[in-house]
Amino acid sequence: MSEPTFRIAKRPDVPILLDLLADDDITRSRGLRATESTDAACWAAFEAIDADPRNELIVMEFDGEIAGTCQLTFIPGLSRGGAERMTIEAVRTRSDLRGRGLGGKLIRWALDRARERGCAMAQLTTDKRRGDAHRFYAALGFEQSHEGFKIKL
Repeated sequence: MSEPTFRIAKRPDVPILLDLLADDDITRSRGLRATESTDAACWAAFEAIDADPRNELIVMEFDGEIAGTCQLTFIPGLSRGGAERMTIEAVRTRSDLRGRGLGGKLIRWALDRARERGCAMAQLTTDKRRGDAHRFYAALGFEQSHEGFKIKL
């Protein structure tokens, strides 16, 4: 099997990344539909991520095609003696490529990126309904150490 490569997303990648993010039962259950305003919001979000040195939208390529993505956010904080932490969000591997170890390579690459930036910790959240994802992250060494809360605004 060839090895995946990783890079920062470019503007032409955005439609493919949005399709990757939408190819998920839980995301579909949220009823998100592309409209002119959501398209504009997604482009604005990409521009903001791309311009922010504390955010990286990552593309994983495999056999010349986009195979996965995640967003990395680097957060300075006082709570751990000024240490920076990385949050991993919106992790997806293309559904037809799952089970080949690519998701693990994506996360390990992201963790190496955190170490390069001097982060003391990496964190992520995942929907409580994603049992497979919970087992996946645990196998990579993540611990379920906190209970998370969200509120829609």
